[in-house]
Parts: sequence; C-alpha cells; structure tokens
Amino acid sequence: MPDPAATVIDTARAMPLAGKAALVTGAARRVGAAIAQALHAAGAAVVLHYRSSGDEAAALARDLNGLRPGSATVAQCDLLDGAAVKELAHTAATAFGGLDILVNNASSFYPTPLGDIDEDDWHDLIGTNLKAPLFLAQAASPALRERGGLIVNLADIHGMRPLRRHPVYCVAKAGLIMLTKSLARELGPQVRVNAIAPGPVMWPEDGVDAALREEIIARTALKRIGSAEDVARAVLFFAAEAPFVTGQILAVDGGRSIGW
Repeated sequence: MPDPAATVIDTARAMPLAGKAALVTGAARRVGAAIAQALHAAGAAVVLHYRSSGDEAAALARDLNGLRPGSATVAQCDLLDGAAVKELAHTAATAFGGLDILVNNASSFYPTPLGDIDEDDWHDLIGTNLKAPLFLAQAASPALRERGGLIVNLADIHGMRPLRRHPVYCVAKAGLIMLTKSLARELGPQVRVNAIAPGPVMWPEDGVDAALREEIIARTALKRIGSAEDVARAVLFFAAEAPFVTGQILAVDGGRSIGW
C-alpha cells in the first residue's frame, strides 16, 4: 500500500504552490505567459491580466483550465486607469478566494531619444513600468497581507545601467527597483517583495539589428540570450523556494551586466 504521508510529501514537492492564487499582469504573451504557466504548473490558480491581447489571454486560460479545471481566469485592465487598477486587485483577490502572489510584469518599452521625448512618452513609460506596479501593489496589499503573500516586480538590468536612446524607460525601471526595496520595508513582515532584472532574454517584437544582436551576445558572459522560461523559473524561485528573501533584485541576464 502506498504511504499516504509520502504521497502528500511528493505532491507538495511537485506542486509547491497548490492552494495559492496569483495575479500576473501582461500574462497573455511572451514573458508574462511563461510566468503564468510556471506558477500554474507549480499548483497555483492564476488570474491572467491583459490590456488588449484578449484572444491570447483567453486561449491561455483555456489551455490551463484544460490541465486543471477552474484554475485560470482572465481580467482586462488598462493599468494607466487608477480606478480600473483597484478593480483588478479586487477581481484577483476574489477570483480564487484570496491572493498570494502578484507579479508586476506588464511593461511598455520603446526608444525615447533625447530631443524627441514628449509627455505622452513619459506618462506611458512611467505609468506602465512604475506607477501601475505601485498602485496595484497598494490595492492588492490587504489581500496579500492576509495570506503572507509575495510581490515580484519585473525590472531590468537597464534600471541599473542605462540603455542608450531609452532614458525614460531606464528611469522608470530604476524607480521600480527602488519601489521594490521600499515596498519590502513597508509591507514586511507579512509580504515579501522582490524583483527580477532580466537582460537579453527575448528580442523586442519590432526586432533588433543583426549587428547589435551580435554585440549584445558578445558582451554577455554566457554568449547567448536567455528565454522567457529563464525569467519564469526565477519567479518560481521567489514564490516557492525563498521564504527568507525580500527586498532583493535578481539579475537574470546571462552575465550581461558584468560584461558591459
């Protein structure tokens, strides 16, 4: 006869997030989708936030619910709308009876060369990369406190070392890094707050010049780019393996930040 205690232990190891609920912003595609899939595979129920990628979010939810019925739902929200952000936090906290994990992944990224920056660029880049994570964390904090929860912010190595022609984006990610540390102090001891600073894990959707790609790879210690799954594994580390870690920024960059 199987040992019931051993079965419970094996299940806990295979699905360490069983019984937990997560909200992932920008979860329909790319890195956000990989994070949602990793958390779900570890046992969490997931709320998949999207702004305009409704079809992709719905398809991902169908796939996840096909694996484990009733374990995924979608939520549309413009993260630049303060009232909608509060509603998103409420939706996430009630969808599965509580909220344990918030992943602030949604982001805008595009160049803003000095001399061509306008206020729309500022409001969009600061809004999606810094303002939205702050106000969503604030709105979700009561639910996260109740469950001893976790916030993971998706920062960027360029929040610490600037990327040419992207000053506004870099400023926003630098602010997100400080916000991570500040929230760790504000929300402790109940809620842990950490950030991941990816390097070259996926090329932008509008492409990168071949020569620039080769230059980036050459200056990366591991001589290759990473994947969305590399970032997802780091999120899973914070969620399942790091109960005594808070206020930290983990670079997932193949050594790009040491090979500048």
